[in-house]
Amino acid sequence: MKPMRFSATDRIRPWDENPRYWQYRCEPVLLLGGTREDNLFQIPDLEEHLDLLASVGGNVIRNTMSDRDEGDVYPYLRLPDGRYDLDQWNETYWDRFAEMLRLTAERDIVVQIEVWDRFDLSDVREMGNWQRHPYRPANNVTYTGEETGLGDAYSDHPGQDKHPFYHTIPGMAEYQPRYDRLRAYQERYVARLLSHSLPYGNVLYCMDNETSTDPRWGQHWMAFIKARAAQAGLDVHVTDMFDTVWHPEDSEEFRVVLDNPQLYDFLDISQINSRNFGEAHWDRLQWIFSQPTARTRPVNHTKIYSAGQTGFGSGTPQDGIERFWRNLLAGSASSRFHRPTAGIGLNAISRACIESARAVEALVPFWEIEPHMELLSDRVENGAYLAAAPGRAYVLFVPYGGSVSLDLTGAPPAVALTWVDIGSGQRLPATRVANAGAALVTAPSTDPWVAVLVA
Repeated sequence: MKPMRFSATDRIRPWDENPRYWQYRCEPVLLLGGTREDNLFQIPDLEEHLDLLASVGGNVIRNTMSDRDEGDVYPYLRLPDGRYDLDQWNETYWDRFAEMLRLTAERDIVVQIEVWDRFDLSDVREMGNWQRHPYRPANNVTYTGEETGLGDAYSDHPGQDKHPFYHTIPGMAEYQPRYDRLRAYQERYVARLLSHSLPYGNVLYCMDNETSTDPRWGQHWMAFIKARAAQAGLDVHVTDMFDTVWHPEDSEEFRVVLDNPQLYDFLDISQINSRNFGEAHWDRLQWIFSQPTARTRPVNHTKIYSAGQTGFGSGTPQDGIERFWRNLLAGSASSRFHRPTAGIGLNAISRACIESARAVEALVPFWEIEPHMELLSDRVENGAYLAAAPGRAYVLFVPYGGSVSLDLTGAPPAVALTWVDIGSGQRLPATRVANAGAALVTAPSTDPWVAVLVA
């Protein structure tokens, strides 16, 4: 199976004219998505699911290289005695990965790959993932625990960062020389991954899922991927996702990302979409975008939590709608609904959100506007959010309907107002609004709506 051909200019990269957004196939592109799984390459009905995503305007997926769900396969060959040989591949795993790359490229769907997911190697929450994983020494014929430093069980939450698997890089505080043998197998695995993905120009690379590990871990893999791409004469874009970004102003790890744009090509701030609600979510987005180096790179959200209240603050479907729209109006380059049970995936709500965002984009591209909350008055808390190109275009999100006053100074005597129903993705017919310096904008109902006003 030969991969699709991508010229250097066709490959996804920060947009030449505005590096806060992505460029793909020589055109600026806003990445929107939602899928029912995070490791889509492992699902049996992948093509049908991608078609559903594309049918509503979705064009990005998250793909963790994960293998912990029922029906998943591991990358290594399982021997007749039930143990694995880490020197031999399970080609079914890699065939699935290659097929995912082909199907997404055919549909111009961008893939954000996460190379490592800390929950794959944890026994927390009675998952038992480590107990059955090929990397566990008792489960393979390749190495012993003494040779690699790997234990028999890891029942602590992976956020405590006690697993040696994530400390194999020299210079890390917990590094031991015997981890070198394990790192050799890690690098062999990533090299095989890249042998499939590098030819494709629709791929972004994120090193981890919500990691709490020393940034040097991810930096090793970013450099590894960059070096392999350079050997092939290709340019790729890499980052890492830190758990502490839900409170970015206090996150030491996120400060590393902000201060090192030469290492982190884009930002993934997915964790801001949990534990933050209403105005606090918007304020933290604004803090991120106020940082100078955050305004020179795309900012992605590969996870929006929203399936129902949990102890870690995933929020409700309404919270998911709000987070999605606040992300877009703040200037984010990518916004995707997380899979169930922590998100709503690609259900009717998320599909309507994607459709409504495309309806707005057809009137005003999001890269032509930026937040202008100072133009709103008579606003209640969390009642309205505005991005605009003052005098020319205004996009107003009202989570619960209601009314708000909008300063139209500099706009023509009359502007066209179009309401977009977030619940259905449909646009209402445009109406004319007289501009007397300001306009009272009243939503058609108490449901979530977006208003687009253009000169």
